[in-house]
Amino acid sequence: MIWDVARLGRKGDGVAISGEARALAFLTLPGETVEGEAQDGRIAAPRILTPSPDRVRPPCPHYRACGGCALMHGSDGFVKAWKVGVVTEALRAQGLTAPIAGVHVSPPRSRRRAVLSGRRTKKGALAGFHARASDVIVDLADCHVLRPALLSALPLLRELTVTGASRAGELSLTVTETPAGLDIAVAGGKPMEPALFSALAALAERGDLARLTWAGPNQQGQPITRRPPALPMGRAQVVPPPGGFLQATAEGEAALLSAVRDITRGAGRLLDLFAGCGTFSLPLAETAEVHAVEGLAAPLAALQDAARRAPGLRRITTETRDLSRRPLLPDELAYDAIVIDPPRAGAEAQAREIAKIGAAKLAWVSCDPVTFARDARILAQGGWTISRLFVIDQFRWSPHVETVAEFRRS
Repeated sequence: MIWDVARLGRKGDGVAISGEARALAFLTLPGETVEGEAQDGRIAAPRILTPSPDRVRPPCPHYRACGGCALMHGSDGFVKAWKVGVVTEALRAQGLTAPIAGVHVSPPRSRRRAVLSGRRTKKGALAGFHARASDVIVDLADCHVLRPALLSALPLLRELTVTGASRAGELSLTVTETPAGLDIAVAGGKPMEPALFSALAALAERGDLARLTWAGPNQQGQPITRRPPALPMGRAQVVPPPGGFLQATAEGEAALLSAVRDITRGAGRLLDLFAGCGTFSLPLAETAEVHAVEGLAAPLAALQDAARRAPGLRRITTETRDLSRRPLLPDELAYDAIVIDPPRAGAEAQAREIAKIGAAKLAWVSCDPVTFARDARILAQGGWTISRLFVIDQFRWSPHVETVAEFRRS
């Protein structure tokens, strides 16, 4: 059956059309003609009859199988333009537009944090990303996304899997590169007991890890800390909670922070919502007083500890609060500037409260264009407009894209 690829869907698969039929076609690009049979709405192995001029040879040997990347077969220029289009189309669907002020793309082999999977086999273990639309693990030998330190840790991850995974279970391995060494947090392993602790401690020593945290079934993570895995955030050094959220690349974090600094410049008192462990709060406290609000206590504890030890910061206060259930109300939003960086689900409840307040500098950071556009429409109905928008691509070759928007009162 012959298909024409009209566009890419939000996950990077081609939307193929043949007469009245539609299907998703893996690893295709708009404008291509392909041949293949559709099953359950997908063409698993399309044969390219007419390639797009934007098609390139993927450099990674695992690309056809691995689900870690979805767009490596497209030119850099195509992928960059497509991601900008994903953002602008999501806004357009809500009746909004925004001028693009800048686009950042993190370089290859720059992911300092990744969540990999591990599974035991009869001969050893697999460690890598899942295959596309599958629970099969692609055992990595190379990766054009991960930083070299993470890539070199793959043998150790396999040893951890052999040591602590059950026969039928799968480990989740969150690996972060820090200046002190790798920080690895493992979930889904066997219950911690003395013999396992000794074996893990030996592996942490041999792998020269900064920290290894192990969580068995219904257990909190138990850390084996050889050196504090501190990360720089402005002048501060933050030891994040095991497996805690961090920006995926240092380059992407710098681009996000640069945009937020530019939008909030001149603010004396600043509110940071969904603050995490201080990605924005700590650098911004170099010039402003900051109130940081976060739903989880552990990241805020890391932020507070880093703030106490950092020189020359202005006052930072913190508040543990579930902003989806109990957003800050207008009288609590009286700051010179607001920074908000919600999770993928967005911040609908908080947007409704921000929409009610008067003029303030507002920097809205988002990792999901659809929920961002929904929240932006709420703000627009309250009289706010997007004055400029920064597009940040730190998940290179994936369909994920982040934004920083400056909102102003109309």
